[in-house]
Amino acid sequence: MVDALKRTRRTPTQGGLSARACRRNVAGAFTITKRAAPRISGRRILLVDDVLTTGATVSVCTRALKQAGAGNVDVLVLACVVRETDITI
Repeated sequence: MVDALKRTRRTPTQGGLSARACRRNVAGAFTITKRAAPRISGRRILLVDDVLTTGATVSVCTRALKQAGAGNVDVLVLACVVRETDITI
């Protein structure tokens, strides 16, 4: 089901924003489509995201799926942003 989530409003790019600003940026920006809602309840959902930066988008999408009754939400991320401050050698 590739059409379960719908962006309800445009959001500026997340690049360069702090984690807190990213969360504010995407708050309420996604909802479940009417067509998908009945197919989500009790199901295990795989959420795929291209790039994980702060996790804000994944969080709001996961929350929307869980509120729609998803039994479990697994997340697959294709790339993860690593900042210099995150690296310890």
